[in-house]
Amino acid sequence: MLKEFLQHKIPLKAIWVFIGFFALSLGLSSCVTYSFTGASITPDAKTISIQYIDNRASFVVPTLSESITTALKDRFSSQTSLILVNNNGDLQLEGEITEFKTSPQAITGDQTAALNRLSITVKIKFTNLLEPDKNYETGFTRYEEYESNLDLSAVQDGLIETINEMLVDDIFNKAVVNW
Repeated sequence: MLKEFLQHKIPLKAIWVFIGFFALSLGLSSCVTYSFTGASITPDAKTISIQYIDNRASFVVPTLSESITTALKDRFSSQTSLILVNNNGDLQLEGEITEFKTSPQAITGDQTAALNRLSITVKIKFTNLLEPDKNYETGFTRYEEYESNLDLSAVQDGLIETINEMLVDDIFNKAVVNW
């Protein structure tokens, strides 16, 4: 490119346009931090605290709280530059599992279910100490269906893993992805 520039094959106007866009992008990037995950976090936010997600559902799976808490910590640690702290982060997540249930789906002509649905609901409170207008408290529900001839205990771990991944996506996106 330098050779072409020196030989005047690239119009000078094109060079100035490029320099202008470059300068503009540098100026805008100082306001908000963006990542390849789509997260946009104010550069002043350095820490996040994620509290243990308690299981308050009527049916308690012993590993569920730990698995969703760990998945949330992993997501924020791996896809943001935020430092995970135990308490009082610039961004704070806390919550509870409020529902873990199965329900019949796709009822057949003989009134039996062809599919069952496992649903998990998590109530999350997100606090952004630096940008309070981004705070929220809401419930997230995700589900997976499985064949009704299968015993839940046989497929439960795989279903929970899939549902947790979707829940973590939803929570992460609502907290730090401003689309």
